[in-house]
Amino acid sequence: MSAHQYDHGHTAAGWVGTGIASVGAAVAGVGVCFVSGVLIAGGLGIGVVALLVTWALHLAGWGKGPGIRPREEWGWRVRDSGARAGHDECLGCRLAGRRRTAADSGRTAEVAVGVPVRGDVGLGGEPEAAAVGADSGR
Repeated sequence: MSAHQYDHGHTAAGWVGTGIASVGAAVAGVGVCFVSGVLIAGGLGIGVVALLVTWALHLAGWGKGPGIRPREEWGWRVRDSGARAGHDECLGCRLAGRRRTAADSGRTAEVAVGVPVRGDVGLGGEPEAAAVGADSGR
């Protein structure tokens, strides 16, 4: 049995990105201590590299989209099966041009009265990019 009963989101993209960003923060911190603009800029540059590497790994399937993954994909060494098509509500996937809506994925959302809504129809008949729950808490 697993030590945790829910998806923490540990992924190879997350671990690699965090490691690179930690090095960048350390370099920038040393730059602050020694009042060195070069080290501060270098640390910030390493932070940008961490962002780009994490994004590339996410798009390659080594990250995860928003929400909980299926239990068989909880391990951090498992590639994400839905990465190639893009993730719902994922900024990284939208920036890469991998936009997917609820209609594309076949998912439905519940509105306040419990009626399933599918596709590009929102509350009041207005079109939306994706159907969302009225009580989602966001």
